[in-house]
Order: sequence, then structure tokens, then C-alpha cells
Amino acid sequence: MVASGDRMRELTPPPIFGILLSMSRGTQAAGKSKSDSLQGSLALLVLKSLEQGPMHGWGITLHIQRISNEVLRIEEGSLYPALHRMEQEGWIVSEWGTSENNRRARFYRLTAFGRRQLSAQRENWQKVTSAVALVLDFGKA
Repeated sequence: MVASGDRMRELTPPPIFGILLSMSRGTQAAGKSKSDSLQGSLALLVLKSLEQGPMHGWGITLHIQRISNEVLRIEEGSLYPALHRMEQEGWIVSEWGTSENNRRARFYRLTAFGRRQLSAQRENWQKVTSAVALVLDFGKA
């Protein structure tokens, strides 16, 4: 908790690079548009999720939420435009099918191009996080 004037407020870490959607109790970086800051990181998470096999949109959301220990939550308003963009780029393809609860749903799967894109984005993510770690560790004894 941090005192702010006469009120106490809980400290919540801001999303890293605007990443992710909504943190379980997170906040959005001030002045940043969700679509500007989330597009790359969201694509990386979706591509990685689809590496496991075809999934429908809600399944992707649940997968990321579960794997992240309920920290990352993707909003429909972010997910479906991102899926559409990735499909236009040729990273994923979709087809209609039936979900676990017998509902008609669009299932997405990675293409070979999408697998290469995942690899490139993952490599870039590792470079960025390594660079951030260097800055955070600077000056430690």
C-alpha cells in the first residue's frame, strides 16, 4: 500500500510494454492505446498457444489465462481483431467447427509461416527481456 494524499492505494505493477491485456488487477499504461501497445505481445501469446494445436477464440483466452496463473486476461475486443490481423498476414488459418459445449465456433491453427513468425517473435522477445534485465540489474553489487 502507498499513501496518496490522505488515501491509501494498493500498488499494482503496470503491464510491461503495455503487455497484456488486462492484468488480474492491473492498470493500463497512461496515454497508451491498447491496440498500439498490445498488438505484438498479444500475437506472440496467441501464436504460442496455437502451437499446441487448433483452438477457438475462447479456448485461446482460457489457455493463456490458465498458463499465466490467472495473471494475463485477454479481452474479446483485443483478441478477435488480433486473430483477424494474423489471419490476413497468413500466420493462422481458421475453419468452423463444434466446440466442447456443442456450439459452432471458429477454430484457428498455425500455418508454416505462422510457425516461422512465432520463432522470430520469440527471439525478439528474448532480446528485449534480456535488455530489460540488464537495465534492472545495473548497479547491483
